[in-house]
Amino acid sequence: MALARNRRRERGVDYWPGFVDALSTLLLAIMFLLCVFVLAQFFLSREISGKDEVLNRLTSQINELTQLLALEKSGKQDLEDALANLQASLADSEGERSRLQQLLDRGSGTSAAATERISTLSKSLDEEQQVSARAMSQIELLNQQIAALRSQIAAVEEALQASEAKDDASQAKIADLGRRLNVALAQRVQELNRYRSDFFGRLREILSDRENIRIVGDRFVFQSEVLFPSGGDQLNEAGQTEMTKLATALLDLAREIPPEINWVLRVDGHTDNVPLSGAGRYADNWELSSARATSVVKFLISKGVPANRLVAAGFGEFQPIAEGESPEARSTNRRIELKLTER
Repeated sequence: MALARNRRRERGVDYWPGFVDALSTLLLAIMFLLCVFVLAQFFLSREISGKDEVLNRLTSQINELTQLLALEKSGKQDLEDALANLQASLADSEGERSRLQQLLDRGSGTSAAATERISTLSKSLDEEQQVSARAMSQIELLNQQIAALRSQIAAVEEALQASEAKDDASQAKIADLGRRLNVALAQRVQELNRYRSDFFGRLREILSDRENIRIVGDRFVFQSEVLFPSGGDQLNEAGQTEMTKLATALLDLAREIPPEINWVLRVDGHTDNVPLSGAGRYADNWELSSARATSVVKFLISKGVPANRLVAAGFGEFQPIAEGESPEARSTNRRIELKLTER
């Protein structure tokens, strides 16, 4: 009868592992895309923050230069008004001097008072001409300063445009980098999933055909009774036999996986929810599950598996896969899980 059951199992097609592998691959891809999106948002926000600071500084400089230009224009206008007044006064003085000169030419006997009056007007006219010359010099200086300010404003605007163009280019580079990262990591995930499927296929072929050794999702699960005595952390004889087969398959796989894939085999220890007695070696199920996972890792290392490709973790009774308090549920929860994943 046992032979008949084995034959029926061999003839049956188990679609569940493939479905779970596909679902886990989809979840890994979604998680990876979320991580890349968060990283891209982080780098983009940091880049934009730096550009905003530069933009604020440039805007502040433009405002200051605009204010200075307005002040210079106001001063220039005042000087131009003063110059216009001086020129009008100069024109009046020249008209008065011409009138007096005509009077002087007409009369043969000009009085000393008239002569003094003409001399005074000439001095006043000379002084006004000097003031006018100084005002013209100041206006020329202001024109030069205004031209320099306009050049500075043009340079600042050019720098602002260059900064905006650089920001656009940076955003395009970030988007392209994120796209290439998505493609590369998706390929890595697909490659690792393919090697995981091959690895589990080999384990199914070389390990004993027993109901307490099975595949659950993306993990290979051993019931604790296969590997350890009750309450102990040392591999029994049957457990050493099974782990030797596992080490052989793992070493074959290690030679096939490309070196750029940073893979590890994670060994997870789990217990049921029955508390340990205080007189035992371990204080609680945390310690027992960790010790069992560590024992498996050390045995694999002794068989030649590189230590940097192994990870041991203990979960105690807090990750059950079977609910309830029945002996069957507790037996199911006492297990060692193997997962091929990235570091």
